[in-house]
Amino acid sequence: MALHLIKLCVGADSLEDLREWVSERAMSAIAAGLEPHTTHTTRMVPKRMEELLDGGSLYWVIKGQVQARQKLLGVETFTDVDGIHRCRLILDPSVVETAGQPRRAFQGWRYLPQDDVPRDLDSLGGVAELPADLRRELSELGLL
Repeated sequence: MALHLIKLCVGADSLEDLREWVSERAMSAIAAGLEPHTTHTTRMVPKRMEELLDGGSLYWVIKGQVQARQKLLGVETFTDVDGIHRCRLILDPSVVETAGQPRRAFQGWRYLPQDDVPRDLDSLGGVAELPADLRRELSELGLL
């Protein structure tokens, strides 16, 4: 069973902000002759890398709700110019919208077991057609 990560999407006010950022990064990579993968750098290195890379995703919390995910493609460790060990999460450029799931703020990332992940929005039928604020409200009420 896949293991996932969950992280606050700091600086993004909406799912559209995240998609725009990912798109810009992918276009810059393509222009530089690289794969269009997105990367996210963190200080802590996941110890359960094999489980994460067995179909795991990074779930993004935006404005107190899990709203999207990106598939994890790789995890690279490196030492920055200050001698600090860091971790680069390599992510698929596709941002998959999920059903909203309320989450309180936390620092860093956390493991997210498969049993706790929100479903992809496109798997919920007509729910994707509802306005985002209505989906958010229904999610907060536990109806989605």
